[in-house]
Amino acid sequence: MLGLMMKHDLMISDLIEHAAEVHSGREIFSLNTDLSEHRYTWSDCAVRVRKLANAMLDAGVKKGDRIATIAWNNYRHIEIYYAVSSIGAVVHTINPRLKPQQIAWMVNHAEDSFLMFDTTFAPIINGVGAMCPTVKKFICMTDKAGMPEMKVDCEDYESFISGASDQIEWERFDENTACTLCYTSGTTGDPKGVLYSHRSTILHAMAGCFNDVIGGGSNDTILGVVPMFHVSAWGLVYSAAMVGAKLVMPGPGMDGANLTRIINQEGVTLMAGVPTVWLGIYNHVKSTGGGLPTVKKALVGGSALPESLLRAYEQDLGIEMQQGWGMTETSPLGTTYSPFPGMDMSNYEDTIQDKLYAGRRIFGMQMRIVDDEGNILPQDGEAEGHLQVRGPWCASGYFKGAGADSFTEDGWFATGDVSKLHPRGYMEVTDRSKDVIKSGGEWVSSIEVENAAMNHPDVAMAACIGIAHEKWQERPFLIVQPMPGKTPDIGEIKDCITAKCAKWWLPDAVVFRDELPVGATGKILKRELKDIYKDEYVKG
Repeated sequence: MLGLMMKHDLMISDLIEHAAEVHSGREIFSLNTDLSEHRYTWSDCAVRVRKLANAMLDAGVKKGDRIATIAWNNYRHIEIYYAVSSIGAVVHTINPRLKPQQIAWMVNHAEDSFLMFDTTFAPIINGVGAMCPTVKKFICMTDKAGMPEMKVDCEDYESFISGASDQIEWERFDENTACTLCYTSGTTGDPKGVLYSHRSTILHAMAGCFNDVIGGGSNDTILGVVPMFHVSAWGLVYSAAMVGAKLVMPGPGMDGANLTRIINQEGVTLMAGVPTVWLGIYNHVKSTGGGLPTVKKALVGGSALPESLLRAYEQDLGIEMQQGWGMTETSPLGTTYSPFPGMDMSNYEDTIQDKLYAGRRIFGMQMRIVDDEGNILPQDGEAEGHLQVRGPWCASGYFKGAGADSFTEDGWFATGDVSKLHPRGYMEVTDRSKDVIKSGGEWVSSIEVENAAMNHPDVAMAACIGIAHEKWQERPFLIVQPMPGKTPDIGEIKDCITAKCAKWWLPDAVVFRDELPVGATGKILKRELKDIYKDEYVKG
């Protein structure tokens, strides 16, 4: 027997119209490419979304067409998100930090028909435009006066939408229709496309609104630091419209000074980003003697949360830090930290370990760990295995059939993380499969070594890699980025590691670099470091 409920497909167009009608006066604040400020309301945004949608339809965009963006977090990018998906086309977000050849490969693989870009990235378009034969139209996200010199035929965004109607009757179609295409980072082989649907995106946005996940409501102001070209900014653009939160979008102003200024100026209450961003903000706040009085919580993802950073925010600034875990393939929310009912929160030290886990899995995501032979392991907090996940916003395959070996016959996605699952629902990432170091036949967790090293107050960032060793096959090698103006004592760093890790995990060498290579999503580029230091233990 089926229930007698309306069949009403979940549509992204409903989100923008809901925000415009119910939360019409709530603001979207952006920094433009020149760091000037722009602000308007969700209602204003909806008018321009309709104009852009009509302009694209008039230009011949059809359902399923891929529309690429190379852009910052700003109001025009938000408009593109909603307009493209709402007419049944697909937003293809591209990481501008990729090499030109990689960008051209993605555009061609996706068969993008339009490419919209911020003025900052005009040199990229001038370099790759001729290599992208599928692109019928280039649109620069500016007005006529702001147009840069282009080598490709290009129209400015404001002229493109200026003559279009601001009225539209959104078509309703199957909620499983694709809406967004995000490619993985391609750390091994070519990047793989993850194709989200309207249904998965809206369910994911709803999950993000759970109090124990990201939370946020109509009285909150959310800073979206995580790039819109990386996993749809963790769904914040959609969750904010759903609940009527104010959005603060930093554009290219990603340094500690700009972020601190707009956090305090706009009264940010919730923030979401990667550890490197929070470190930059913290260093700026401490150097200027300021604070972040309106901020209630900072969600941390993308890489493991160092204990030193957790303590800095919670004990020094009084801001709750909430660690989460996810992947492009999981939209990305999979776990977030929340205290277990009945936990004694009166002793801060007793809560630290739970906060340093990757979080508790949220409703909708299922998880299991398996051994090398695929046998399911117990969720006892002791067994360690390969993490597999499934759920309504988890990929079931890759665009154009790539990477089929990442999906099991019984419907699970193999994440590539090595993890432990704890009885109370917490998931602990012990390493990435490709980053685990095997020394003398035993495994070393690079993540645990890095986190222990970052407990030293003069260590800003640390990367532990495995490099070839004649006797032990591989040995850990630690690269440290010191705090500005500091020179950490190597012996003290090693003491921090042995206090937290097995003594034989201690790196054979520790070196300093002024800056560690970091990708556009805030992750340390270990592959580059391995290329640089691969022969350190076999020289001579």
